[in-house]
Amino acid sequence: MTTRKKKRFIAGATCPKCHAMDSMMLFLEHNVEKVECVQCGYQMTQPDAEVSKAARASEQLIGVFKPE
Repeated sequence: MTTRKKKRFIAGATCPKCHAMDSMMLFLEHNVEKVECVQCGYQMTQPDAEVSKAARASEQLIGVFKPE
């Protein structure tokens, strides 16, 4: 049995690869948000907030740039 993805189109969005307007769709796959262009197939993924937090926890701050 295949699982159906609920796809939503993003109005006004432009594909960063082929530059087609209104061709980007958003869907959830394995609890990960994905955006895909229906024209060229380009995909972007958004990791879970927990994954982002874990990645940032191991980073160290070197300095803060303050332009004057």
